Amino acid sequence: MYQVLDKDIIENEIVPYLPLPKRGFFPKALLVEIVNSILYKLKTGVQWEYLPVKSLFEDYVLSYQSVFYHYRKWCVNNVWEDCWIRLLSKNKSKLDLSSGDLDGSHTSALRGGEEVSYQGRKKRKTSTALYFTDRQGLPLAISDPVAGNHNDLYPIEMYFDQITQTLKRADIAIEGLFINADAGFDAQNFRKHCESKNIIANIAFNKRNGSDTDNFYFDEILYHQRYAIERTNVWLDSFRSLLNRFDTTVSSWKSFNYLAFMVIALKKFYKNEKFK
Repeated sequence: MYQVLDKDIIENEIVPYLPLPKRGFFPKALLVEIVNSILYKLKTGVQWEYLPVKSLFEDYVLSYQSVFYHYRKWCVNNVWEDCWIRLLSKNKSKLDLSSGDLDGSHTSALRGGEEVSYQGRKKRKTSTALYFTDRQGLPLAISDPVAGNHNDLYPIEMYFDQITQTLKRADIAIEGLFINADAGFDAQNFRKHCESKNIIANIAFNKRNGSDTDNFYFDEILYHQRYAIERTNVWLDSFRSLLNRFDTTVSSWKSFNYLAFMVIALKKFYKNEKFK
């Protein structure tokens, strides 16, 4: 059986956070196998109707429609986001928050959908979202996507608050947090917003904003550590369902992101435990 994550890891770290139905019938297939099938879709990008269910289920074989039904049900109820936040809170001691990185990323939306628009630089329809990672490059939080015709600063306060709220829900303190961001985030309103949260914003200067930079803090040496989030983007692109967005709903696309966060983090955490 193809596995993106070890079956025991799924059983111990993801399945306990999945809600059981309060009424009606329980799933006939094992939850661990349903999750594994969803992770297969995430990793390979295969269309739902071509999901190789006979190879993914050992005892009771679900149809691809049933797998999709469970995935969408959990998406609509924010189960994947809640699962990620609880997993993050449980393992926060394994994070490196000596600094973090913030970046915006465009995703091609091949079927259109919610929060999609034409982006001239990419020459196609895209969605864009903010991502936040720790010093190791582990993705920690994502904002809601916006249509690709908007830049990273639209509207930055609201979407950055979504990032910080995710951290707070995972019992991660944001006061005193040091973050790197590129010149696309060089705006006074964003700097002041970070300052109001006691966050140290190490933002590269945008030359188009003028040469008066004496009043702003910038550490070039620490800024060079920002390469970690570029590496994270490569990790996320290895999940074919994220490389190109086929999901027309925001809830489905964000849920695939949270699942990718879980896969990356759990592989990192369990790998470290093997070497202790």
